[in-house]
Amino acid sequence: MAQPSIHIGILRNVPLFSVLDEAQLRSLSTVMLRKSAPKNRTIIKAGDPTDSLYIIIAGRIKVQMSDVEGKEVILSVLGPGDFFGEMGLLDGAPRAASVVTLEQSEFVSVSKEDFNAVLKNNFELAMVIMRGLVKRLREADRKIESLALLDVYGRVARVLLEFSEDIGGRKVIKGKLPRQDIAKMIGASREMVSRVMKGLEIEGYIEVQPDGAIVLRERLAATL
Repeated sequence: MAQPSIHIGILRNVPLFSVLDEAQLRSLSTVMLRKSAPKNRTIIKAGDPTDSLYIIIAGRIKVQMSDVEGKEVILSVLGPGDFFGEMGLLDGAPRAASVVTLEQSEFVSVSKEDFNAVLKNNFELAMVIMRGLVKRLREADRKIESLALLDVYGRVARVLLEFSEDIGGRKVIKGKLPRQDIAKMIGASREMVSRVMKGLEIEGYIEVQPDGAIVLRERLAATL
């Protein structure tokens, strides 16, 4: 559900807009929409016309593609502060991938026309967008490298490390990371991922806690 009013304080906390001055933020806040969506809601669909840029305020989403048989591949998982939909704003092409919420999420969005107007008058904002595209290209390179050079154990280990955060000197995955989603990220079956995860737990590389959090042992990184 969209709400036409965006508080300027929300935009100040968005890394993408950190290069904008007060006047630009106020101008942008008048043309942006705030939206919320429940878990498993499709926000944009591959092939749709590109009409807006989205910034995540809360929650997590997955960017995915499907083949003609319905087989899905997860390209990335994004969270608060990340943005998506910028590629089509730059080249005018339809949406290249679909975006689906992994949990209850909130976004702010700005139309293609309004965002391009701001972009034309702010070189630093254009550079932020470019750095974001380079980051995703590097992530795609790492994914290709993983598929080409690492076995399934290595691919699972890399995903776990990428999703972990430092908490009290330990690497921990707090949110639930479904085996099926891992499988879609690394090009393996869910059954294979489950076997690998069980093996990593038995061998002491990870510890799955009662609440579902996963603690990664230091020796896990040494496997890559």
